Amino acid sequence: MNSNKIVGFFLFFLITLSSFSQETITIESAKQKFTISGTISDSNNNETLIGVNVSILELKTGVTTNEYGFYSITLPKGNYTLQIAYLGFQTIEEKIELSQNFKKNFKLQSAEQQLKEVVVTSNKKSTNIKSPEMSVNKLTMATIKKMPVVLGEADILKSILLLPGVTSAGEGQSGFNVRGGGADQNLVLLDEATIFNSSHVFGFFSVFNPDAIKDLKLYKGGIPARYGGRASSVLDIYQKEGNSNSFHMNGGIGLISSRLLAEGPIVKDKGSFLIGGRTSYAHLFLKLSDNENSASFYDLNAKLNYKLNDNNSLYISGYFGRDFFNISKEFENTYGNSTFNLRWNHLFSERLFSNVSAIFSDYYYGLTLSSVGFDWQSSIKNFNLKYDFKYYMNDKIKLNFGLNSIYYIFNPGTIEPIDEYSSINFRQLDKKNAFEPSVYLEAEHQASQKLSFLYGLRFSMFYRLGTSTVNLYQNNQAVTYNDQLKIYEKAIQIGSKTYGYNEVITSFSNLEPRFSSSYVLDEKSSFKASYNRMVQYLQLVSNTASPTPLDIWTPSDQYIQPQIADQVAIGYFRNFKNDMYSMEIESFYKKIKNRIDYIDGADLIANNAIEQVVLNGQLRAYGLEFMLRKNFGKLNGWVAYTLSNSEQQTPGRTPNELGINSGNWYKTGFHKLHNLAVTTNYSLNQKWEFAGNFILQSGQPVTFPNGQYEYQGITIPSYGGRNEDNLPIYHHLDLSATYTPKPDKTKGWQGEWVFSVYNIYNRKNAASISFRENQTSGANEAVKLSIFGAVPSVSYNFKF
Repeated sequence: MNSNKIVGFFLFFLITLSSFSQETITIESAKQKFTISGTISDSNNNETLIGVNVSILELKTGVTTNEYGFYSITLPKGNYTLQIAYLGFQTIEEKIELSQNFKKNFKLQSAEQQLKEVVVTSNKKSTNIKSPEMSVNKLTMATIKKMPVVLGEADILKSILLLPGVTSAGEGQSGFNVRGGGADQNLVLLDEATIFNSSHVFGFFSVFNPDAIKDLKLYKGGIPARYGGRASSVLDIYQKEGNSNSFHMNGGIGLISSRLLAEGPIVKDKGSFLIGGRTSYAHLFLKLSDNENSASFYDLNAKLNYKLNDNNSLYISGYFGRDFFNISKEFENTYGNSTFNLRWNHLFSERLFSNVSAIFSDYYYGLTLSSVGFDWQSSIKNFNLKYDFKYYMNDKIKLNFGLNSIYYIFNPGTIEPIDEYSSINFRQLDKKNAFEPSVYLEAEHQASQKLSFLYGLRFSMFYRLGTSTVNLYQNNQAVTYNDQLKIYEKAIQIGSKTYGYNEVITSFSNLEPRFSSSYVLDEKSSFKASYNRMVQYLQLVSNTASPTPLDIWTPSDQYIQPQIADQVAIGYFRNFKNDMYSMEIESFYKKIKNRIDYIDGADLIANNAIEQVVLNGQLRAYGLEFMLRKNFGKLNGWVAYTLSNSEQQTPGRTPNELGINSGNWYKTGFHKLHNLAVTTNYSLNQKWEFAGNFILQSGQPVTFPNGQYEYQGITIPSYGGRNEDNLPIYHHLDLSATYTPKPDKTKGWQGEWVFSVYNIYNRKNAASISFRENQTSGANEAVKLSIFGAVPSVSYNFKF
């Protein structure tokens, strides 16, 4: 079946299903089945709540609210007990007589005694046991804000590093790695908009203001068919909608940064606004000490929403952030993300919910080198139009389906002289365009009381487009192999071909099946299994272990193939002692084709023919994850341990070629054999709360010299295989104390003090180890670079 037929089939399916929904009431009435639907929100601010459990106690069935707080359940005519349960809120039980279709909205009251709990999922653990969803973690913002972090700033990215299967490249490194995959293989979404660089100040902070965030979920496997475009994981983050009851402000003052957020009604109970910002001011203190270096950032979050009527709502959200880095006014660096999203929620019927989104995302990078005399600017922009549906067929089957189309504009680099004295000439690296449409269909299916499925299919396409000039090479090989020297070299260009505006240069299409299942052994335990295929058409050109602002994204083409990831996972899940304790054990295996690798001596910066220094290899990762949680009580938290392996191979293309690293598997830069994370929270009383984190990881794989030789009086190091060595073991302990002077105060000014110490025993973890000749003795020596020792901090948080 060709792509046009598949797209036509899905379009026909969507139109037919939309038309069919108009007849739903009549058909279901004949079957004596009726639907109850509505939205569930927080009574304090009218924020809709995601993932609330809506249960029918008599039938032991139920649903959860979607990303906009909507639920729908269809049942036979009768009398039922409807239970609404969400951790942190009071549970509601209400008797209903279901004799016709009707809407019922609920507003949940906060349960103050539960707000101090540290939990990983906001749903009841029994629901987690029965759901086919696996390899998924959800953190509440209340949990994240209690965690001690470096420099006292609550941080979403640092908090997910405490989950099994998630690691970082080390201190001061941006991004995160999931189940042995690269940081570029994670899809990070903020209100559905793609974030290409999720860090401020090269990894010290994340771009997500914790005051503006409503909900986040990390998918490590079993990824639903509605997501695509990355090979390892999805981090889906939603901003708050704003308080439509009354005006409020909250914020915090820290040692090097502060934040402020305002929210309130546009029209009471119908519309609201939210606007928040953060800024750092460490560079001001540096100026006081006559230090010419500086680093700073700021970001802005904004959101508007308005309920037109019971069936229609509009949302507008945006984010803008910038980082500034300056070294003695010789090296000036500016980078950041910009996003915008216009969304329309429409309810076709009690059982068919839809969302249309028009999204813009832009990642900008600018660099000025005064000593060299040039200014460099690059960016990646995308325009995304998506239409998603959720159809509640009955109490056993729910369908998700939709369309998605993304248009990309890549500017790998515009180089300009900064003045008339510069020796640099203007140069524009070849701009690139691409188009990525996709369609998907997935079903949530409860086959029986014990067996549930989540299965779906995504069909993705990718078109590399002009205007562009493509280099041509002999035998279509941009990299050649030197048989005498046994090394890879750049191929000689034999010509070029120019393509017109939006003319197709290369195209790809892939089917991406997804499947997960759950088999309930009893009310306290279950087995789960999943398989998913993910295709990534964008490649990050970087030979560092952690993404940097200098890295360049490039589309797949005839030389750089799309990454294709297949992952399987199995797991055992169990609750103990009335859900006080929960245990999760998962094992996974992941293999990724066409993972790009770099030939020895590859030059990546300002390279207009990047295909000459890369080859298509493969990556594999496998491991065992364990997590034990204490869900409530004065002392709570979790222990997470991962035993895993991540390695890459690029064999020779012909029997005569050795391949990279002699064609042998070698550890990736994000391989971590052991990864242990412990987080705890202890509530002493209403005024004092204490928290602690301990992280221990195997040292990052690196390549050290294994010898040296002299050539014309110059000592030159020699190296063995790639990543055969490791940095020392990485570990640190962080502690915090939160003091609330007036815990019973619920109106007016409310404040709290947060005291924390990052790396309390002053561990000097190695960010890198370099080798040099001692200027005094002439002997070789290894020099360790450490980013942090012990870092105390204090911050004051307030709201009114």
